[in-house]
Amino acid sequence: MIAFFTIFLDLLGFGIMIPIQPFYVETFGATATQVTLLGASYSLMQFLFAPFWGRISDRIGRRPIILLSVAVSAVGHLIFGLAQTLATLFIARMLAGFGNANLGTAQAIISDVTKPEDRAKGMGLIGAAFGLGFIIGPAIGGVLGQYSPVLPAFFAAFLAVCNLAFAWFMLPETLDKSKARAPGRRLISLAALKHAARHTNVGILFSMTFIYTLGFAIMEQVIGLFIQHTWVDPGLDPAERLRMATQMTAIYLVAVGFTAVLIQGFLIGKLSRKFGEQALAKYGLLLLTVAMISIPLAGGTGVFPLMVMTAIILAAGSGIFNPSNSSMVSRAADPSEQGSTLGLNQSLGSLGRVLGPAAAGAIFELNPSWPFYIAGCLTALAGIIATRLKPTPYNPVSSGSLR
Repeated sequence: MIAFFTIFLDLLGFGIMIPIQPFYVETFGATATQVTLLGASYSLMQFLFAPFWGRISDRIGRRPIILLSVAVSAVGHLIFGLAQTLATLFIARMLAGFGNANLGTAQAIISDVTKPEDRAKGMGLIGAAFGLGFIIGPAIGGVLGQYSPVLPAFFAAFLAVCNLAFAWFMLPETLDKSKARAPGRRLISLAALKHAARHTNVGILFSMTFIYTLGFAIMEQVIGLFIQHTWVDPGLDPAERLRMATQMTAIYLVAVGFTAVLIQGFLIGKLSRKFGEQALAKYGLLLLTVAMISIPLAGGTGVFPLMVMTAIILAAGSGIFNPSNSSMVSRAADPSEQGSTLGLNQSLGSLGRVLGPAAAGAIFELNPSWPFYIAGCLTALAGIIATRLKPTPYNPVSSGSLR
């Protein structure tokens, strides 16, 4: 639970920034493409440095990496709040992305302290932390953003400082020093990916992570702009438009977070034991495909509650897929390479969050509905790839089935 709370505070600061960021960046004269590129810059640093943090954590321990990375993210949030130019906003988000590239290390903590048969439930705790971050974070960000568009950034920095203090006093070291690795590759590379993919299913799981995250990131980066485009009157005062867009985006993200917490915090362990992680990953991707395609259809009705329903389906799909996929990666990895392998997996996800936002803004400017149809095609492709997974002794096929 200490690791869960540390991760939760980390992600809460991230969630606070979501409702206000796209609309605040627009006040600097940014286009939709530049807005999504800002999100891509954050993920670019995660792509580059998730294996870096994970590999070092395999050598010196999880605790010092969590402490250092949280401190770096606090500085990034602070600079964002103080920024006066668009370039400084990019620098701030890249710094925060560097600090928050620690999810692989956080997953390694869970791997250190859970048995293989309980791994999916343990990974679900991280998913629940994500979900709570998406419930509480956007709600706080939406409220604070109505007083000042930079207040969420300062509050995120404050939370990171609190997280640093909490981890300093409460987070124990979980790495078994007898399994510590000698110095090796620290950044993502083709050689590192090939090395990890020598284990059964790892290469397939890496592909699923990248393609799923690419589609999800395309959706995620333009969902606020889509809500603003569809439900906020362009004739309103700019300040009122900002307030309404922030509120409606926060409502959508809270629905995502609440559903994710319910599934990943309470149900994923039971579902995993009954149906098996491979089956859950496939059905999760199916739900995600349905949700992606439903978003522009709901927008065409003009009924916002229908839009919120797509959030529930979306969160159900991601809530089933993410912990199942992470657990399978953890089980398939060499026990002495948990941090680095999970870091590589996280880095591939971050690459998806680089390329997705980089393209999402330009696609949105062509047609606001196209990003969601493209995202649906990508999650469907990930589902097809999931059919190539081989049964393993660590992931027994269950007799249960989803109906």
